[in-house]
Amino acid sequence: MPESSATPLPCPFDKRFPSQLVRDDAFFMSLAYNQAIDAWRQDEVPIGAVIVVGGEVIAAAHNTVESAKDPTAHAEMLALTQAASHLGDWRIEEATVYVTKEPCPMCSGAMLMSRVRRVCYAVPDPKMGCLGGATNLNDLPRVNHHVELTAGGVLEGECRELLQAFFKMKRKAPDAAEI
Repeated sequence: MPESSATPLPCPFDKRFPSQLVRDDAFFMSLAYNQAIDAWRQDEVPIGAVIVVGGEVIAAAHNTVESAKDPTAHAEMLALTQAASHLGDWRIEEATVYVTKEPCPMCSGAMLMSRVRRVCYAVPDPKMGCLGGATNLNDLPRVNHHVELTAGGVLEGECRELLQAFFKMKRKAPDAAEI
């Protein structure tokens, strides 16, 4: 989306406030979902990511591609950088990445390269997803690391609805011709 002087479209979705008592996949995906809402509120594609090690969040981010004018500023890439900084190592071996949409080729590759243990994503992406959608980098036989994968299912409906509503509103916006 080219730079627009228009105010970001209001986000009609509320953040989730999951119970801290059950820190399961739905809990952590809820935190990623909240990051996606933050992205929407900044007029970014609403994708969020959270990285967890030992049951604790060590990184959380959302897309900032438009505001940073950086094609690599995907939620997953930003969260991986935060996690590596937190751990003091580029190897993020014990981490689980929770992300609201299936990672693209860049993000999927970065997760394999950083030795992430597990990836849990909400919405499959048959066009650009590279952990089972368009292709699966995890299935490459000569790769020296493979991630455990939870593909779809965890808050999939909520995350899909958020993404679809964002793009529907963008198409209806006065400057939609630029999209």
